[in-house]
Amino acid sequence: MSAVLPISLSSNPPQREAGPWRRAWRRLCRRRGALIGLSVVLAFIALAVCAPWIAPHDPIATSWGAIRKAPSAEHWFGTDEIGRDVLSRVIWGTRASLLAGVLSVSISLLLGVPIGLAAGFLGGFADGLISRITDAFLACPFLILAIALASFLGPSLSNAMIAIGVSATPIFVRLTRAQVLTVKVEDYIEAARAVGNSPLRIALRHVLPNVTPPLIVQSTLAIAAAVIAEASLSFLGLGQQPPAPSWGSMLNTAKNFIDNAPWMAIWPGLSIFLLVLSFNLLGDGLRDALDPRQR
Repeated sequence: MSAVLPISLSSNPPQREAGPWRRAWRRLCRRRGALIGLSVVLAFIALAVCAPWIAPHDPIATSWGAIRKAPSAEHWFGTDEIGRDVLSRVIWGTRASLLAGVLSVSISLLLGVPIGLAAGFLGGFADGLISRITDAFLACPFLILAIALASFLGPSLSNAMIAIGVSATPIFVRLTRAQVLTVKVEDYIEAARAVGNSPLRIALRHVLPNVTPPLIVQSTLAIAAAVIAEASLSFLGLGQQPPAPSWGSMLNTAKNFIDNAPWMAIWPGLSIFLLVLSFNLLGDGLRDALDPRQR
């Protein structure tokens, strides 16, 4: 007599468990501040990409009949000391700030992550040497080091991005090293080593992916710091060079007319504030969303 197997009457197939990135995205969507920050950042990115079509005037075109004109229907944000449209210059300046933030942080990642990975994974003399050099760089304030490097390289936006990227590299070296030291003693790393994986394969295939979430969070916060650093360098004449628009250089010019034409300083200053605040809100939300302890 054959046995009768129980038959499930449920027609719903078993649900697949959501991956870690999908769960992180769901946690991020539950944080209103992070979503607001993400929306503002995307709006600034859209402004930078569509600047040639959105800007109502040529950002470097002068008009001697419209010098320091107050905001009006023709010039929504007013004009500057030589009649250039402030709104157009703010829109085009978004490109310089975002470009400096993203590329400088990319330089920091390309330099800092491999060095920190090597320091944490190899240990011993290499770890000690890299750690001491990193401590020496971290002893110098970030902005002071960026100003010194930009002065050495020469005033330009590309040199400012290099200076900011190199100055922020020690932060990523230390963060990567600390995360690697935590991950490399886990059981799955020991199992990968036991089955014969090479050290390079273990570092790239098992250690690096598991230290990526903190690096993403730090990158978001570092972009905000890089935007401020680029504006500071441009304010000092070491970043974007005139007549190309930059928020920092616009503030440098506006300081001479703050009593007669305050709109020259209000709009670039407000743009810096909104962009930096948005990246900080996004980074704070990503830190909570990518935390594996969150349920």
